[in-house]
Amino acid sequence: MSPAPNNRSIVIDTTPLIALAAATGSLEILKALYGRIVVPFEVREEMLAAGRDATGVAEFKQATWLDCRDKPIDISPFIANSLDRGEASVIQTAIHERTDLVCIDETVGRRIARLSGLALTGSIGILIKAKRQGYSLAMPEALEKMRQHGIRLSAEVVRFALSQTR
Repeated sequence: MSPAPNNRSIVIDTTPLIALAAATGSLEILKALYGRIVVPFEVREEMLAAGRDATGVAEFKQATWLDCRDKPIDISPFIANSLDRGEASVIQTAIHERTDLVCIDETVGRRIARLSGLALTGSIGILIKAKRQGYSLAMPEALEKMRQHGIRLSAEVVRFALSQTR
């Protein structure tokens, strides 16, 4: 069963795209949860630069419903000097478009997003939300698939994810 998407928009970073593709074998989970999924130009470039055999690239290319931007965004010097291009573009795009929700997994990016007044989730948060809304998902298997694809998960994150989906 898949939940009905809401109309909420989200701006997503590279690492969550890779992690969600690894966990579920597609990016359909995003389509099931959000009305619009914005992928900044810089994130799109990072995904495609990894090469066609990299984790998540095929799934990314198949997700033609993603709102991929075709031009780079001007990033404020503070954000540009604090984060990598992908994370910085996610935050700047969200601010510019008045989209209050971003999906970032890295700690520093999450901190800057919060300081920028943005609501925040990550790949694990999306998996938990999907499971709670009835998306067919086995959390232990999803976490294991992420690990098998090189996604690092702390023991604390794993415990949290499992405790939220029992």
